[in-house]
Amino acid sequence: MKVLVSGGGTGGHIYPAVSLVKYIQKKHPDAEFLFVGTKKGLESKIVPDQGIPFETIEIQGFRRSLSPSNFKTVYLFLKSITDAKKIIKKFQPDIVIGTGGYVCGSVVYAAHKLKIPTIIHEQNSVAGVTNKFLSRYVDKIGICFSDVAKDFPSQKVVMVGNPRAQEVAGIEKSDVLKEYELNPEIPTVLIFGGSRGAMAINDAVLESLPILVDKKYQVLYASGDIYFEEVDKRWQTLSEDNPNIKVVPYIKNMEHVLRNVDVVVGRAGATSLAEITSLGLPSILIPSPNVTNDHQTKNAQSLVNKNAALMVRNAELNKETLVSAVDKLMMNTEKKEAMAKASKAEGIQDATDRLYQLIVELTS
Repeated sequence: MKVLVSGGGTGGHIYPAVSLVKYIQKKHPDAEFLFVGTKKGLESKIVPDQGIPFETIEIQGFRRSLSPSNFKTVYLFLKSITDAKKIIKKFQPDIVIGTGGYVCGSVVYAAHKLKIPTIIHEQNSVAGVTNKFLSRYVDKIGICFSDVAKDFPSQKVVMVGNPRAQEVAGIEKSDVLKEYELNPEIPTVLIFGGSRGAMAINDAVLESLPILVDKKYQVLYASGDIYFEEVDKRWQTLSEDNPNIKVVPYIKNMEHVLRNVDVVVGRAGATSLAEITSLGLPSILIPSPNVTNDHQTKNAQSLVNKNAALMVRNAELNKETLVSAVDKLMMNTEKKEAMAKASKAEGIQDATDRLYQLIVELTS
């Protein structure tokens, strides 16, 4: 089996693809893979680090306002389709799968033109521009939220969930919190702003830390690499010896940490929500306002409607709203357990099995 995967820009488009590749590798040790992304996207670092063969094409997104750069965008899009066809013809995949981002638009469209079976995977509750465009050409569309089905041709849509959910669901409890100088026996809140961090969350957390140090629970807080130097400097001026709070730039073993915390506070990216619900974690979601079609708010609302999460809007985020929301769960065992149960009910623990079955159907 030869599988070509394309996606990029954000971790939400990359990690599901990596999870799928790992899954197929276990089932078919002799399978061959190729990931096509861009040099500038996160995929250029994440994918090679996972040992997955990686090639790039050049492409950029359209600006929403009238801009001369849009002429270059059109040129790059047309050129990228030609470049993608060359890569596809050389690799000769049995199937091509797009997981989101501008880059997969060219690659999946090129595969369609070459009459190779295609799948796109939409992680969010609102369809991305690229996936909307591709929906006319692909064979199947895997979705994670039922709300997004209306954006696609109904006969192509299959509810599969996010492959990261199945990968995380199989992880056992451990003493991983000791790696962060925290006590695994004490209830723990994990706070993070996504793979790159989020300044609004950092500001609210830093203002909250003097209050949080006196709580009966502990806090693991990931600021994001680009903010850590400033955050750490500010934290050091506040901190003397607070063993129940740990500030770090980034959590590499996030799935293992998630398995060992009680509540998660963070953005409402699709991959994060897939991981959270697969483990049945209560969460406090702070949707990013800087995403297309405000899709994070819609992602979060889908869980809030099922009593599986609380939501604090970015504009309303401060130390009072943050601490209040955390206390609401950490200080109320009954509410926390009820939300955990509702969260678990929203998770799709066999997501990769479902997506793999689509691949089998199209390549048999």
